[in-house]
Amino acid sequence: MPAGPSEGVRSVHVDDTLLVLEKPSGLLCVPGRGPDKQDALSTRAQALWPDALIVHRLDQPTSGLVLMARGAAMQRALSHSFAQRLVHKRYRAVVAGRMPPPNPAHADGWGEIALPIAADWERRPLRVVDATHGQPSLTRWRVLAHDAARDTTSVELEPVTGRTHQLRVHLAALGHPILGDQLYADASVQARAPRLLLHACVLEFAHPLQGGWCAFASAPPF
Repeated sequence: MPAGPSEGVRSVHVDDTLLVLEKPSGLLCVPGRGPDKQDALSTRAQALWPDALIVHRLDQPTSGLVLMARGAAMQRALSHSFAQRLVHKRYRAVVAGRMPPPNPAHADGWGEIALPIAADWERRPLRVVDATHGQPSLTRWRVLAHDAARDTTSVELEPVTGRTHQLRVHLAALGHPILGDQLYADASVQARAPRLLLHACVLEFAHPLQGGWCAFASAPPF
């Protein structure tokens, strides 16, 4: 059933098997180290639904849809769906500059970024494009709109693989970092937005226990 805000958690969908929650930018998905990092989406959810278990995560500055399981059996089933790339995710972002359409592009206007990503061990938690040591990483993307006055481009993104910071690294590697990105943009691009302009806007998957198709959407708040 759909729901709304409740004690710091905005729920998009709640039933006996899963939760779809909307994480605000700046909130951790799970608690971190230290007493100042204990407030997180998972702890807020578990205060309302004690059987809620994390399945995947968004970066702290990213907003949008997060799927949680209710109970260990559903967590295993959803984790398997993620591992098998059976969960379709899409994001919206605003990037610096006039980003040209993909070339080449498929008939539907989508292109691909296939750049391997590795940990930057000397500058953790950063990631880098690394053709020698990086893991294969694939992002589908398309241009939605240009804003000439702001010199920005709105893009839609679909991560095929799920590497840490993948969307942020891939866009920065193309020379179009996401506005407000404190890790992969220079100071001038960071200052152009009060937060990272990246939002998880679509989650679609087959219910692993019941078989029906589940589709959820969230409009970006920027």
